[in-house]
Amino acid sequence: MAKIRRGKKLKHWKSQRPLADQGKLRIVGGKFRGRQISYSGDPVTRPMKDNIREAVFNLIGGYVKGKFAFDLFGGTGAMGLEAISRGASGAAIIERHIPTVRIIKENIQALQLDHGTEVVSGDTFFWGRKFAKQKDTWPTQPWVVLCCPPYDFYVDRWDELQALILTMFAEAPQQSVFVVESDDRFDTGLLPEADRWEVRQYAPARVAIYKKGEM
Repeated sequence: MAKIRRGKKLKHWKSQRPLADQGKLRIVGGKFRGRQISYSGDPVTRPMKDNIREAVFNLIGGYVKGKFAFDLFGGTGAMGLEAISRGASGAAIIERHIPTVRIIKENIQALQLDHGTEVVSGDTFFWGRKFAKQKDTWPTQPWVVLCCPPYDFYVDRWDELQALILTMFAEAPQQSVFVVESDDRFDTGLLPEADRWEVRQYAPARVAIYKKGEM
C-alpha cells in the first residue's frame, strides 16, 4: 500500500469536501492563471478548494502538457479547465447536474476553448461503459484522468467506481497520469498497482497520483 504523505498544511473545512466561495472560483495556474470562472454555489457540485487544487497541480503540472484530460466527475469543471490552462491538448468534462453543465459551457466559451474541450451531460458511470466500447474515438495521446467523485461514492457505489477506474487504468496509453481524490474512508490500497501511487493528505481530502509507465 502506498505511503500517505501529509501535504502542505491547509485550513480545515467542516464540509465533506472543501468548498469554494460562490462566484470566486479561479484558475490557479498556467496561461489562464487568475481568471475567474463562474460557480453557482450549489452544494451538489462541491468543488475542490483553490489551494488544494493548486497543490495537486503542483504535483502533476509538468506531466499535463500535450495530454488529453478526462474530468470524470466535473462539478464546476475546474479540474478539467485547470488541465487545459496548464497545456492539456483538450478535455472531456462529464457532469450530470444540468444547471452546472450550462455553467461549464459558459466558462468554456468565456475562455474561448470551444475547440477540443467537450462537456458531456450525463451519468459518469453510463458514460464510462459506453466509452469502453468505442475505442476508435479514444484520444491517441496520453491521458490525464481526473477522478474526483462525491466521497460517498467510495462507500455507496464502489463497485461502479472501481470498474470505471480499472477501465481507464487498463486502457490509458503509457505516460498517462491519474488523480484520484477521496476522503479517509477510502483505502487507496484498493487502487490498481496500489504501491506505485503517491498519496497526499490535504484534510479532509486524500489525493492519490499515478504516472503510468514511470517506475
